Amino acid sequence: DMTVCILGSPTAFLPVLLEGGTRCPGAMVLCLSPTWASRVPSETSPGAWSLLLSRGVSFKVGGHSALETFVPPRRANYVTGTLAPGDPEGGWVGELARDLDCPTGGSVPLAHRLEDTLVTRWVLAARAGLPVPPTLAFVLGARGDLPAEPVAPGVRLVRLEDPQGQQSLVQEEVGTFLGGTAMEPYSQVVVRPAGWRWRGTGTCSTHRKEEGAAVAQAVGAQLRGLTEEDSVLLEAMVPTARLPVPPPRSPAPRLPMALRICTLVCRSWGDRPQLCQVACAVGRAESPVRHGAALPQGLDSSLRQWGVVAPGQRQALARRLREATEAAMAALLATEAELSPQQRGGTRAHTDILGVDFLLACVDDALELVALAANSQRCLETCVLAEAMGRGVGEPRGEVPRLLAEAMLHRAQCHLVEGKDILLIGAGGVSKSFVWEAARDYGLRIHLVESDPEHFAAGLVQTFLPYDSREHRRDEEHAERVLELLRSRGLRPDACLSYWDDCVVLAALVCQGLGLRGPAPAAVRVAKQKSRTHRHLQRCRRGRPPPAAFAVPCRRLQSHGDVERAAGAVPFPAVAKLEFGAGGVGVRLVENAGQCHAHAARLWRDLRDDADHPGIGLGWGNAMLLMEYVPGTEHDVDLVVFEGRLLGAWVSDNGPTRVPAFLETAACLPSCLPADRQAQLVRAALECCRACGLRDGVFNVELKLGPAGPRLLEINPRMGGFYLRDWIREVYGPDLLLAAVLVALGVPPVLPARPAPRTHLAGVMCLGSEHGETLAGGGGMEALRELHARGLVRLNRLFEEPEGAGEYEEPLLSVACAGATLAEACERLLGLCQGLGIDSPRYPVEHFLSHFK
Repeated sequence: DMTVCILGSPTAFLPVLLEGGTRCPGAMVLCLSPTWASRVPSETSPGAWSLLLSRGVSFKVGGHSALETFVPPRRANYVTGTLAPGDPEGGWVGELARDLDCPTGGSVPLAHRLEDTLVTRWVLAARAGLPVPPTLAFVLGARGDLPAEPVAPGVRLVRLEDPQGQQSLVQEEVGTFLGGTAMEPYSQVVVRPAGWRWRGTGTCSTHRKEEGAAVAQAVGAQLRGLTEEDSVLLEAMVPTARLPVPPPRSPAPRLPMALRICTLVCRSWGDRPQLCQVACAVGRAESPVRHGAALPQGLDSSLRQWGVVAPGQRQALARRLREATEAAMAALLATEAELSPQQRGGTRAHTDILGVDFLLACVDDALELVALAANSQRCLETCVLAEAMGRGVGEPRGEVPRLLAEAMLHRAQCHLVEGKDILLIGAGGVSKSFVWEAARDYGLRIHLVESDPEHFAAGLVQTFLPYDSREHRRDEEHAERVLELLRSRGLRPDACLSYWDDCVVLAALVCQGLGLRGPAPAAVRVAKQKSRTHRHLQRCRRGRPPPAAFAVPCRRLQSHGDVERAAGAVPFPAVAKLEFGAGGVGVRLVENAGQCHAHAARLWRDLRDDADHPGIGLGWGNAMLLMEYVPGTEHDVDLVVFEGRLLGAWVSDNGPTRVPAFLETAACLPSCLPADRQAQLVRAALECCRACGLRDGVFNVELKLGPAGPRLLEINPRMGGFYLRDWIREVYGPDLLLAAVLVALGVPPVLPARPAPRTHLAGVMCLGSEHGETLAGGGGMEALRELHARGLVRLNRLFEEPEGAGEYEEPLLSVACAGATLAEACERLLGLCQGLGIDSPRYPVEHFLSHFK
């Protein structure tokens, strides 16, 4: 069972528990007492502990919850809770969450760091590059949680050995700070204690900066109680920007006010920060606005109240706030990763949710977001309150519960797959190299069955089982041999799957033999053979519309006599291609029967078996099919299906091909289609998969979209190839590889319910024939590798060397650029291709990208 355990008070986490109970009934468990849980030594991680739950409140669909006793106890896959300093339940919660073997969302030591204003302000200024209030900090001794010489814009650190005996040093530092250039824009300062114990409380005093003696006296008073874990901060009191506002309705004078912006951010898919919600609080300008001192309100209405009238300006500020918040979390996570396991509170302890507070200031006549500090739970409490208030006046449910529940459930699922034995059929080539790195990251034990005994992956897997299965017309026999291999080695895999197109039927047969979850062999056979797919769908007449509506007339070709018969049934122009082909090799537009005869003769002569062109399906023979040409734009739909239910779908667009060939030229993600047209593609893809019997797995479906709707080209009963897995991770976050493993293990993957793109990608394919000399001899490949390492392009190698020649050539690599909009991504890509010589009259990249509008 998957178990996400929340320890301690449910107040801040109740909406998350309810949302998680709806998404994964029974997976969210609330532990309200230390007697309900126990720690036992971990069986998998020496020195760590497993958390076992004997009782807990579990959450189900519709908001139902029940107090349950678990026999045997349930093992936690993810743990978080009320770890904030000062919480009355923090003691037992922190003790139970310490040094666990599962992912832990925070710990007492990490919460202490987050609640220390000096530590977080140094990180925000030095690592995230965010403006912070000019700060002079006094600490006692070495303070190991700070660098020996912390250098951060706006933050100065003074280490004291004896605060009472160093009064002259204190007065000198205070005088220098008050008279420094950093303080010129400000008229007031605040003196206050800081450290995890204070959490924004404690006695503070406000002074005019001209009152140097009073300020030094206030600092000295605070230093008398200084401990090694605390600090005394002297900081500028940054006023909220004052903008021209409409005249008040009342003639009474308007009081100066302060605006505090509270942001909640979580560690989302791919360990990337994601802003969840923003709430604002307004208070009197003469004193800092504290959490909980005022009811929260929205960012947009707060900016309007402050005089930011133009919608574009408010949207720009919201974007800047998102960027600043996510940069803040990225910096905090980066410094956290440098800590030892003991300093973090466990090897698996990481901060997954935090808050960052900002002020809206005016610097050089421009609005500026000034970062104040971070916190472990106060922004969560504020945002949960803001969402509850919104529902009270009929506002739709916000995103916070969904985003946090998805993040927690995803981490639990990552832990669930650790140590699982996965039987992988077929290693594939360079384009599948990511599998081995991902397997290591997820802790999978891969047992690989591969035809090439010298394959480079042999040393990257737990068990390498060389077995020649290239003659796929004998897959039933191969499946028996593979099962014998497993029995002889004593291997009992938890799941079996294949990412390699040639091996999908063999993997389905082995799954069936082992009694593991996976698509039925008969269904995979129907999908693998293209003409059979369309003939099967043409018989599926039930539904509105029926799957037959997406099928295309086609005929199988095994001889020239078949060509003559097909020419009478399939209208021209038509498309002739390999029946079991892959990668677009040998696909050609034919205008008449004569062209079809000529193309078939060349193909049957040149491509006879797998040795002639490995990896394009020739192990199934070189039969062809002739299918009606479908006008329209071409699209890929990648689906995650579990027990026939759609769990996730992503639509990408393909650029125009170099007719008469159909080799892919360009692509973009997300699709630039309207939502309703994307929905048509997803529904057609799902119905075609269901009709063929594909009810469990990750599938790639290629379709054309014309004025009358979608038409099917082919179904690939495996994860999308080329760059698709990498692009979907980059744009949306989820990993198709992990989703495929989870489905094969019988676990429905948790995927974003409302996926929102983080960026836009546009990419172009490079060919050895067109670009080999430019990339190799002209230094283009080295430049692309360097740009990829710097995160400026996405480079996906498909082959080490050019594969195939002439009309049988396959793309060598894919290069893509990102942008905030698709137009920006296309512009960057075109500039790159022109600079590197990828764009040419023979390979017009601008034309290939012109369809993405």
